[in-house]
Amino acid sequence: MKTVVIYYSQTGFTKRYAEWLAEAAGADCFDLAKAKKKNLDGYEAVVFGSWACAGGVSKLGWFKNKAAKWADKKLLAFCVGASPMESPEVEKALKQNFGVPELQRVNAFYCPGGLNYEKMPASSRLMMKLLVKTLQAKKDKTKEEQEMVKMISASYDIADKKYIEPILECLKK
Repeated sequence: MKTVVIYYSQTGFTKRYAEWLAEAAGADCFDLAKAKKKNLDGYEAVVFGSWACAGGVSKLGWFKNKAAKWADKKLLAFCVGASPMESPEVEKALKQNFGVPELQRVNAFYCPGGLNYEKMPASSRLMMKLLVKTLQAKKDKTKEEQEMVKMISASYDIADKKYIEPILECLKK
């Protein structure tokens, strides 16, 4: 099945997952800016990946607009975020970004990435630092909030190639 992986990455985690997927699936791989200039008609499967922040997926609107015209293609989407795979927020965010009718057409996945403060734009870095300070200042933090403060206080990388396996399995079906 001729497949293309299209990605939008801010700090490199999504790009890494896209490259892993493309290599494992024998697919072409383009960042979103290049993909917008390409004719994608010849592909039987389109995989779109982007980064998630505060429950939203960046540039997902582009994919959803295109997906409406790709009735003949197998469609998959993945988002990469800072939350661990077992976070209860993951499933909630996927459902928030993809409605029931969309999930019947698009197979959606989550891949944990991490935070890379060095590669973040200043505005994102500032937002995260404010979140950390707000959580640190909160009295009577829950155990989850205490863990979150520890986790997001510095850059970290929890990306792992194993998280592409369900995406690859779906492509093979």
